[in-house]
Amino acid sequence: MHEFVVSALRRFPSELAALYATIPGAHAAWAPPSWEGIPSERFTAIEQICHVRDIEIDGYQLRLRRLLEEDNPLLVSIDSERVARERGYPDAPVKQIFEAFREARERTAQTIAGLTESQWQRRGVFEGYGPVTVTGLVHYLCSHDQQHLAGLHWLLGKMASEAA
Repeated sequence: MHEFVVSALRRFPSELAALYATIPGAHAAWAPPSWEGIPSERFTAIEQICHVRDIEIDGYQLRLRRLLEEDNPLLVSIDSERVARERGYPDAPVKQIFEAFREARERTAQTIAGLTESQWQRRGVFEGYGPVTVTGLVHYLCSHDQQHLAGLHWLLGKMASEAA
């Protein structure tokens, strides 16, 4: 099971980049008239990929490190909308976003691939989720990846519907 998860995590940056490449350039920061039904955060396409990069580094890498190094840590949630405003997501350079994300994800995958069975069971509390193990946190990361692929597909659907 662990090999499957590590493989999925390693594939995701390419999947995200390939899907993002289908977003028309003029629509990178496009926002729909209504966000009703979006399966991810209410972020434009460029904001989606910035968020994925930052949550990898400031969220999941930090949480994973704390689970591995501390006894029963409290893993705080991140105010993603505040981070987006502070870091100017709409103006971020796409190439650098993907480079930084690929590097960060590979570090995450290397860490996870080297875990012992006892490390997979280390525990903490994830704010908003409750008790969590390393295994659970990694599955949440995989779920988060899928939410943002779905968010980009949703935006593409909205773009197509608005253009029709």
